[in-house]
Amino acid sequence: MFIRSSFVKGAVMANNQQVKAVLFRELHDKGVLVLPNAWDAGSAALIAQGGAKAVATTSGGVSWSAGKPDQQALTRDEMTTLVRRIVDAVDVPVTADIEGGYGPAPEDVAETVTAMIGAGVVGVNLEDSKPDGELFTAEEQAARIRAARQAAERAGLPELVINLRTDVFLFGIGAPEGRPADVLARATACAEAGADVLFVPGLLDLAVIAELVKGQPLPVNVMAGPGAPTVSEFEAVGVRRVSVGTAIAQAAYTVAHRAAAEMVGRGTYDVQADALDFGAVNSSFSR
Repeated sequence: MFIRSSFVKGAVMANNQQVKAVLFRELHDKGVLVLPNAWDAGSAALIAQGGAKAVATTSGGVSWSAGKPDQQALTRDEMTTLVRRIVDAVDVPVTADIEGGYGPAPEDVAETVTAMIGAGVVGVNLEDSKPDGELFTAEEQAARIRAARQAAERAGLPELVINLRTDVFLFGIGAPEGRPADVLARATACAEAGADVLFVPGLLDLAVIAELVKGQPLPVNVMAGPGAPTVSEFEAVGVRRVSVGTAIAQAAYTVAHRAAAEMVGRGTYDVQADALDFGAVNSSFSR
């Protein structure tokens, strides 16, 4: 189950990363945590300036910022370096999308978690899908979650928030009527292994989400975007965390593409008309 950390008490919790980790945990305790996803230091700064209480990375967006596709095209070291820049750009807690852990074995996951803690994150998002689209079994993923938890403890950050991402709905695994039970089994096994949050991308049906909220012990994270229920509607069925994956990065890259295509093709600049002025953008990076 989601275990609350002790309150920050003076020198006992003097480490800033631990303070942020405790805060990030507490943000899941009530209400709904809105987590816009950043893809580089600049987007993270703008998201934090927009009022976000924490920042989540998107592996796809981070990969795109380096000119590479999603799905572990970056090495562990490359991703860690880019995530560190995001952490350094903001004062709020940062949780990192570590995809499948940069390797199938629990030892691979542990190495990745250790590196990410070294980069300053206070949470990680670990998915149960493999590069070929198959999923780890509940038992296999539980072992990987356990390795992540143990790595966090060894690194001196037992407060690390581990987000269990299951791709049962995203990839359409199994018969539709059996997917909720599959997710519940995975959540139960991984909660016992040390997961803190259940993330189910690809699921927007509020009735099914409510079933998952009630059927297992972890706070539920959904992935929203255009056409999805509102944050308030998600909150009404018990969702505790809403993120958007690559959606904001896609929107930003779409504007860049359209602006460039218009300028080259038509010689006009209409797409740029709604942009913030230079001073407003520049002042966002005053750290």
